[in-house]
Amino acid sequence: MIRLIYILLFLTSFAKAQSVQGNFDTDNISFFEKRNNSRLSDRNISNANSNNFDVTYYHCVWEVDPAIRYIKGSVTIYFKMLQNGQSISVDLMNDLTTDSVKQGSSLLQFSHVNNELSITLNSIVDKGSLDSLTVYYQGIPANSGFGSFILSTHANVSVMWTLSEPYGSRDWWPCKNGLDDKADSIDVYIIHPSEYKAASNGLLQTEMLVESGLKTITHWKHLYPIASYLVCMAVTNYLSLSDTIDIDGNLLSMLTYCYPESQTSFADGIQNTQDAMRLFSSAICPYPFIKEKYGHVQFGWGGGMEHQTSTFLVNTDEVLIAHELAHQWFGDQITCSSWHDIWLNEGFATFFSRFYMEKKYPDNAINARRQVLEDIVVEPGGSVWVADTSNVDRVFDSRLSYKKGSFLLEMLRLKLGDSLFFKGLKNYQADTLLKYKYASTKDLQRNLEAVSGISLNHFFDQWFKGEGFPTYHLQWSMLGNRHVKIKINQQTSDPSVDFFEMLIPIKCMNSTQEKVIFLNNTLNQEIFIEDIDFAPDTIIIDPEYRIISKNNSAEKIIFSDDRDPIVEINPNPTEYNFIVYLNGFVSPTATLRVFNSIGQLMEEKTVALINGAEWVQFNCINWPKGLYFVKVISGAAHVSKRVLKI
Repeated sequence: MIRLIYILLFLTSFAKAQSVQGNFDTDNISFFEKRNNSRLSDRNISNANSNNFDVTYYHCVWEVDPAIRYIKGSVTIYFKMLQNGQSISVDLMNDLTTDSVKQGSSLLQFSHVNNELSITLNSIVDKGSLDSLTVYYQGIPANSGFGSFILSTHANVSVMWTLSEPYGSRDWWPCKNGLDDKADSIDVYIIHPSEYKAASNGLLQTEMLVESGLKTITHWKHLYPIASYLVCMAVTNYLSLSDTIDIDGNLLSMLTYCYPESQTSFADGIQNTQDAMRLFSSAICPYPFIKEKYGHVQFGWGGGMEHQTSTFLVNTDEVLIAHELAHQWFGDQITCSSWHDIWLNEGFATFFSRFYMEKKYPDNAINARRQVLEDIVVEPGGSVWVADTSNVDRVFDSRLSYKKGSFLLEMLRLKLGDSLFFKGLKNYQADTLLKYKYASTKDLQRNLEAVSGISLNHFFDQWFKGEGFPTYHLQWSMLGNRHVKIKINQQTSDPSVDFFEMLIPIKCMNSTQEKVIFLNNTLNQEIFIEDIDFAPDTIIIDPEYRIISKNNSAEKIIFSDDRDPIVEINPNPTEYNFIVYLNGFVSPTATLRVFNSIGQLMEEKTVALINGAEWVQFNCINWPKGLYFVKVISGAAHVSKRVLKI
């Protein structure tokens, strides 16, 4: 034991409990993450750490035994002062005892009250200066909610793991516990009984036997910025499975720590992990921790947790694998800066797990989206934005934060098109203000607007902060044998939004032909005239379930203004050409004459009318700018319209 204490001091001088089987879906994932985070409603969640310093590095030494609920260790915090000062405060639950705090070899004064460890430094440290101190502590970690420091068993073998999202890190180690600071890197030394293996973030450095082989010191190093809640460890009789995958010429290590009795299932899951890794690295950007590893660590909680480079999983369900892997980009590399914006973590992970499943199982893609959409619109209200972040049920609401959040991305993808949408996500991930840092929804919006040139203010005001969804009623009629006139009416399910702007997919079809058109609906009762090149007998709104809406309908009618002869010109004003739409005429033919402002005939055309309707195009690119008159003569009907050439 004396030798172990010596090694401990030497090292310090440097520097969800239930097994679930079967398939996972978003509701399962949300349920277990909500249960894990129930500590939000169980206790005061405010962070006690002071904001006068920035953590640059943690050097952690933890001694644990999976059979004993106890932790003993030291954490050396390297920090940069953000203003002149002689004290800092970190988060640490009162359940743990602080033995001492040192700055170099000097003992420091401290107080540990209300889960706040306040430390007085030896002297004033200037703004911008780097310094460090070491906290020595021990005790039984708080058993808050469903816990952040868990002991259980598998196959009659002891196992322990940590699960700290969102504020559970302070339950078992001193740190800055909020969503506002990431350490640039960490070293983790885990001292444990030698019959076990210990898993953590980053790359395994050494496994050193001590105390005549009774204990092992396992050293992990992680050289990427990391939030405190993503720091992890797990200890049991793990079986190690290793593999590699090539990502854009970089050989990435893939490391699995599983229970011996689960070897077959976890080995089988490696291929699905590699498939998802290749897809996400191509669609978003290369895996953000490419210089280290991506690993799975089995634990007994009924779900998963996206610890950086070291995801904890209960099993290798394919949806669960894809969801937690996507978090390495959305949640780990870029972390939501507030629980108001939890969808930046969970909505993205849900979207990309569905994206993975659609790519792998395309025949089921439309039905899968339909099922998600039906779950979103089961209630009339609810926004993706979280107003009450103290309500854990609302923060981790499957319908809103996960599913509706994922459909916001689906609709942005539809609105911008695949090329601009994914380019925007690549830019979001590469944004130097956000990469390996924190982000808000405004940061995502800024990057999408930059690549598309499109203002998304209305979209995010209505779809992100607004509640509810629209119901569309579409009326349509034929113009000739290839054009349709469409009028879109909308009702909203919640009074917070009186109208949702959206690009609406419309499928026009008959027994032999079909065509999907996209109508940019910006106001209620908006009218569109579209050339579809055939006569449909059926129109379907959003045929592939890509927008949030419910109980949509479409009917073929004769518009009231179509009962008398009607002439419509589009576009007007025009620069190059314009189309004259005719409808409601009795005679089988119509003659169209275009005159300039002094009465000179510019062009004349005669067309046959089908069911009293047709369209005629005029090319005016070489005409002088000015006002022109279109006169239509069809039997006894005479109609005149103006068109402006610009």
